[in-house]
Amino acid sequence: MSNKVGSLYSDGAIEKEAPFISSNLDLSSLPAVYVLPVHIALGDLHKIENHLTRLKAPLTYDIREARLVLGNITKPRRAMFELLQATKVDIKANGLLNHLNASSKTHNVPEIPLSALPSAKRRKFKIETQSKTDASIIAEQPGTSTVGSETETEDGKRADPVSQSSISQASLSPTIDSSPTPEVPASSKAHEESADHVKVVNLKWLEDSIRLGNLQDTGDYLVYEAELLPHDATSVDPESSAVTPLQAKARHVTERSTQVDDKSSKGSIERAKAETESKLKPYVYFSKFAKRDRISDATKRDFSSRTFTSTTSKALSSRPPHLLHQTTSEYEEGVTGSLPPMPDWVLQNQLYSCQRSTPLQSPNENFIDQLKEIRVARLLTNDDIGVRAYSTSIASIAAYPYEIQSMAEIISLPGCDHKIAQLFHEWQNSPDHCIQAVKDIQADPALQILRQMYEIWGVGATTAREFYYDKQWRDLDDIVEFGWNSLSRVQQIGVKYYDEFLLKLPRAEVEAVAEIVRRHARKVVDERIECIIVGGYRRGKSESGDVDLILSHPEQSATAGLVDKVVRSLEKEGWITHTLTLNLTNTKRGQETLPYVNLKKGAGFDTLDKALVVWQDQSFSGKGSTDEHGKPIKNPNPHRRVDIIISPWRTVGCAVAGWTSGTTFQRDLRRYAKKVKGWKFDSSGVRERGSGRWIDLERWTDPKTRCTDWKEAERRVFEGMDLQYREPRDRCTG
Repeated sequence: MSNKVGSLYSDGAIEKEAPFISSNLDLSSLPAVYVLPVHIALGDLHKIENHLTRLKAPLTYDIREARLVLGNITKPRRAMFELLQATKVDIKANGLLNHLNASSKTHNVPEIPLSALPSAKRRKFKIETQSKTDASIIAEQPGTSTVGSETETEDGKRADPVSQSSISQASLSPTIDSSPTPEVPASSKAHEESADHVKVVNLKWLEDSIRLGNLQDTGDYLVYEAELLPHDATSVDPESSAVTPLQAKARHVTERSTQVDDKSSKGSIERAKAETESKLKPYVYFSKFAKRDRISDATKRDFSSRTFTSTTSKALSSRPPHLLHQTTSEYEEGVTGSLPPMPDWVLQNQLYSCQRSTPLQSPNENFIDQLKEIRVARLLTNDDIGVRAYSTSIASIAAYPYEIQSMAEIISLPGCDHKIAQLFHEWQNSPDHCIQAVKDIQADPALQILRQMYEIWGVGATTAREFYYDKQWRDLDDIVEFGWNSLSRVQQIGVKYYDEFLLKLPRAEVEAVAEIVRRHARKVVDERIECIIVGGYRRGKSESGDVDLILSHPEQSATAGLVDKVVRSLEKEGWITHTLTLNLTNTKRGQETLPYVNLKKGAGFDTLDKALVVWQDQSFSGKGSTDEHGKPIKNPNPHRRVDIIISPWRTVGCAVAGWTSGTTFQRDLRRYAKKVKGWKFDSSGVRERGSGRWIDLERWTDPKTRCTDWKEAERRVFEGMDLQYREPRDRCTG
């Protein structure tokens, strides 16, 4: 489907058809009409609105006033989502909308529960490959009616990203009787029906009505229908909620409409000029960072003052405080030393997690899981400071050896403040041991969509927000249908194998992958090659999300360009189905530690040679045979993500230490090296920040002191940084 809406609304078509249309069709009998801006370019949106005005349609720019919603959508679930986004109200709690099955000749819309939104859809893909690095994927979509057949291209003209304002006052149009006469008077019964119904109709209804010269029955184009129940006095007042992007857009257009005479329809140029002169300009930018700023502003509007965001002062002020009920004796016990004996790192207020042991299993795991949910929400809502703060608190609580009993214990931990203590108190006293902020996160449809997109391999939090706000994609099917060609190859593979990549790998499978890689590495080099399993596996996790392997060799020349040789060997036997990234950064700089003088902000923790590949086990029952139709039996094994990293022996300890440790442990290694030692820690080695001199922590320079064991090299890294060595199982900071 293209964002060009049908042939009628292509460039220049409106002006050519206008005389014919205005003389053959009168839309004044329709109820209030609203055009949904989803998947419609801004220029085309203006043309459609002008067209409706010429035909005397009662056009509204506020969806709350609409009775008929026209949209370039065909899926009932998407229509329901747009209505839900418009309400910004929990319909389960307030019962504002009662969703009905749409009765039409071409659509049979099943009742869709709110819990089903959003969900990952099962897609079947056909692959046409010219090579292992050039694959096109075609989705087989279930058939309802569609508008257009072109693939959407990202031309930068998509309608502004919006989140719908409340439609708690809205309902949709009556069914329009098909008639050869251009005017169809609305009966009192129809008006009565429209007063409490909301209908979402495909835009092709308008195009066909114009082309045929009379109003067509909306039933043939009905996408979704909802009934508006009487407004409950206890329901949420939409005016008191946070301003969303569409609310800003609706208010903006409403102000503009008072300045522009709809009947005279000055045209898109005048309307655009009036838009720029409006007091509210949420989407008018002249910065080269326009898209970034627009997405950031939209995120702030959607999530400001939420219980799980950093701007919680307003939200907390409207909620009853969680008071700590204590008797006098309980207070005295807390003051006089009822706390357990504190670990040394607490007494010494050691903030860096690399200075303490953090075991895999924590006695406070349930509370930590709640904090992790909030941290993910902070990440998705563009709150980097909040992410770092929660990571520090989580790492500190995870290292605490006792089950926390009081707020005083929380406050005593480095990196934990009164806010974390209040969250603990709320969690501790909650009947279901669930923080309200976490409940809000789990009930927020926008956050669930952002999280689904964030889980696509190759899509980070920033790209997920771009998909949601800039491109207005709401599920994986939207990505496939409207933006497949705009994705990077890594993202295409991430979408294709989305469900498989979410499956965890047991330890036995990780070991099997490592053994195959080791065998191929030794085949292309020699028997002295080392294959080290790092990541969550080495920290003792029972399951892993992917496989992280480090290859190294005592001879430095053996690791130059090694990753390319190993990947080619694995591809020949079919273990690697897709090679997504193959970097030779370290080989190109002579396998030296990353020069400090060339460092730029955002250079990242790792600059070693590496390959990110998709792996599939080639061992399965029936391999080489055919099915009853004579087709080869398909490999049923799931596709896996595998990272192959190459480290020269001179700095293998730094590479192993970095790739083994938990995320916060890695971060604190870098922070500790910078703040305490004045060094730059990188997986390729350590350099002095002042002079850029390489720090030989592993004593590789002297052949007599070189390590013969990579484990000893890792120990020397900790020793050289004046840190106590921590076993991998004690670096689980989360």
